[in-house]
Amino acid sequence: MKVLKFGGSSVKNAEAITQTINIIKEYADQQDIYVVISALGGVTDLLLRAGYLAEANDSAYKKIINQLETLHFDIIKKLIPVTNQSGIISQLKIHFNAIESLCEGVFLLNELSPRTLSLVTGYGEILSSHILYEVLKNAGASVSLKNSRDFIICDAEKSVSVIYPVTYKKLLAYEQERIENIALFPGFIANTITGHPTTLGRGGSDYTAAILAASLNADELLIWTDVSGMFSANPRIVKQAKAIPHITYQEAMELSHFGAKVIYPPTIQPVLEKKIPIRIKNTFHPEAKGTLITENVNGHTYPVTGITHIDHITIVSVEGSGMVGIPGFSKRLFEKLYQENVNVVLITQASSEHSICLAIHEDDAGKAKKALDEVFEFEIEKKILKPTLVEKDLAIVALVGDNMYKHQGLSGKMFSTLGKNNVNIRAIAQGASEKNISVVIERNDVKKALNTLHERFFEVKTKQLNLFVTGVGNVGAKLLGQLEKQKEYLKKELHLKLKIVGISNSRTMCFDEHGISIETWKEHLAAGVPANPNKFFETAKHLNLRNSIFIDNTADPDIASMYPQYLNQSISVVTCNKIACSASLKQYKDLKGIAKKYNASFLYETNVGAGLPIIDTLNNLIASGDRVHKIQAVLSGSLNFVFNNYNGETPFHAIVKRAQAEGFTEPDPKIDLSGIDVARKILILARESGLELELEDIINDSFLPQNCLDSETVDAFYSCLKLEEHHFKNKLDHAKAANCKLKYVAQLDNGQAKVGLQEIPVNHDFYNLEGSDNIVLFYTDRYPENPLLVKGAGAGAAVTASGIFADIIRIGRI
Repeated sequence: MKVLKFGGSSVKNAEAITQTINIIKEYADQQDIYVVISALGGVTDLLLRAGYLAEANDSAYKKIINQLETLHFDIIKKLIPVTNQSGIISQLKIHFNAIESLCEGVFLLNELSPRTLSLVTGYGEILSSHILYEVLKNAGASVSLKNSRDFIICDAEKSVSVIYPVTYKKLLAYEQERIENIALFPGFIANTITGHPTTLGRGGSDYTAAILAASLNADELLIWTDVSGMFSANPRIVKQAKAIPHITYQEAMELSHFGAKVIYPPTIQPVLEKKIPIRIKNTFHPEAKGTLITENVNGHTYPVTGITHIDHITIVSVEGSGMVGIPGFSKRLFEKLYQENVNVVLITQASSEHSICLAIHEDDAGKAKKALDEVFEFEIEKKILKPTLVEKDLAIVALVGDNMYKHQGLSGKMFSTLGKNNVNIRAIAQGASEKNISVVIERNDVKKALNTLHERFFEVKTKQLNLFVTGVGNVGAKLLGQLEKQKEYLKKELHLKLKIVGISNSRTMCFDEHGISIETWKEHLAAGVPANPNKFFETAKHLNLRNSIFIDNTADPDIASMYPQYLNQSISVVTCNKIACSASLKQYKDLKGIAKKYNASFLYETNVGAGLPIIDTLNNLIASGDRVHKIQAVLSGSLNFVFNNYNGETPFHAIVKRAQAEGFTEPDPKIDLSGIDVARKILILARESGLELELEDIINDSFLPQNCLDSETVDAFYSCLKLEEHHFKNKLDHAKAANCKLKYVAQLDNGQAKVGLQEIPVNHDFYNLEGSDNIVLFYTDRYPENPLLVKGAGAGAAVTASGIFADIIRIGRI
């Protein structure tokens, strides 16, 4: 024999009820069954609201009752032939009259007693069970409708305390005499031993079904709902959550206690004692296997079974020297909360006994504080205890698993994973059985915490990076193209999924938490809102996504000034913008410090050599204990391109224009030709080497005439270059006469740095540097004579984009 329970979502409308009827008939064709029905979806909440409105002397309760009548009668009209409708409509009309009479009495008295509330809310299941009974009967099923209040008996003095011996006896007696194939019971409702109506609490239909299953020693209890079982996390919050095929009773109780809505915690107790399997099934996808709950899981040893959470939590803390070593202190505290009917969800106490921290439901915060301040009034007046502290807007997140105690380091993995994503833990609780590790966090961090932990413990193969991209000109557009081209490779080979969440240029910006299609990002951006760097940051902060990375493809100082704000939120920063790292030494150090403090990556490899691993190579040398003595480098791909192509036949200004057209220079080529760009690069390398230099410490021996440096516009700058052609020709001729080539060189030697145009002889490593290539020579303790050499393309949008791409991947593999 099986017991089937159908939740509110399974009977929310005519279509759902039709599907439920089909499932019932399929099981009934094979064996005798018991069926427990919840109220139609949302009906219990509406009945509650009607009762409270009546208590508040608000006649709007009548509209709710009319709304409920319409809902139920519409379903009857859709599911039952017109010739058979009068009987069921009459029955339901009697019940609605009773509801209206009860609410009218509440309205007149302005009082809603617990007994009246139980009567009113219990009508939801009575109404739905009558409808289902008539539909089954009209479908030719052999079915009887029983009143659960005749069978399930509770203690009148205790809340939801079923008297099992009496209840089981009544149900067994019915089983021995029943004739019908299907026994239909409304869930949720019961009677007290004194004969007064009561309910089994919210979610009590599950409890009704468990009581039936236990009393009848059923083969299986099937709970039909709108999800395909219990999930590794809430699928509405964690898109990658998966149905758990098989878990233990204890794991199911832990998950349901900590917020999993699929099953009601007390449900498990009656069937647990008799070891009756529970199966969670999806009414709308009955072919799905669902979740099987049993005493054991046949040797499966998954360390973490699921991740769950409770919202609307408040921490109440009592602390002070007046509780240290005082016998009975905890008794006074918990006894007072018991008297005030405050449920404690989580408890932690310092070993010093200096503080006790309690997590309670948000609705109980006010009365809990008042009660504790009263019971410890003397200690508070004597200042040996602080007034009760209350912290709101919190939530509890819990890892659950029977086998967690067998795996070392789970707590560490949990805490480090949350810490890396800037999720602050306010309290921690872990039982000696180690089946549950619970943490209290801020409520607005729940989504990020659940996704981060799920990724860590359940999505071993794929890590998702959420990208916020500012600047989609030459470099940014190339980067997005590379991301699109490599997305399958990244997922298959590196187990990384890159999701573009935000994009901005100087005019507009757009966001999509679920991901902006790289194929259509231009359309998304064109339809976006006006660009605003502050709002861009605020949106990234508000979305609060795990593994977030801010990518700056601009040369904007205002954007660079916002890096600390991102890093403060544990949002990593990847940038080709040199301004931040070449600003004041204090700002450089602050950025490094903030990144370290908040476990965020701050990567800027492209600041020096576009796609070349120059900074990474330098950092590896220093990390391995080597010491840098001297650095010589050609660090400007644009300047190298210009002097490699300037032969005296084509004017100098024309070569510069060509470099700009091919994307080798900034939009304002004076930035490149003035040497300031190279000065910033050698400054960054000097700082990475451990030197404390400012930009003004870099000697900049510019080759440009002063009047060109003073040009205020790009057009004026080109006009000046054209006017000063003889100046550039003279430098070229002088180099040729010495059998040298012109290269713009950056040098760091004995703590001093300088940049400038140099004549490079034939035997030098820089002499044959072609095109827009860069080259860096590191002279160190290990490479004193023959330097470590890094050489390759050092300019161009595609190369720079590839360097940014590499930094993103580096973060993903941390």
